[in-house]
Amino acid sequence: MSELAEVTIQDNAERSRYEASTESGVVAGFAEYRDIGGVRVFRHTEVDDAFEGQGIGSTLARGALEDVRERGMRIRVKCPFIRKFVEEHAEYAELQS
Repeated sequence: MSELAEVTIQDNAERSRYEASTESGVVAGFAEYRDIGGVRVFRHTEVDDAFEGQGIGSTLARGALEDVRERGMRIRVKCPFIRKFVEEHAEYAELQS
């Protein structure tokens, strides 16, 4: 079983995506979004094959959704990965528009 890699989640506003970066600065995954008014629409999430199975996707989703909550925004989910994460984590259901 793989251990959860140490990652930092950051909003890269220039690229309209949240990025999960390793301690060495490698972008291990990202979640693309588009803002429409006060709604952040999650469009696509991707984790590099080298980091699969290490919890990067879940850490990325949690970090992105927490950031949306802190900003007082709502979400609309087009991405199947983020959709499933929200379905499995009821604490984020109220963010949906």
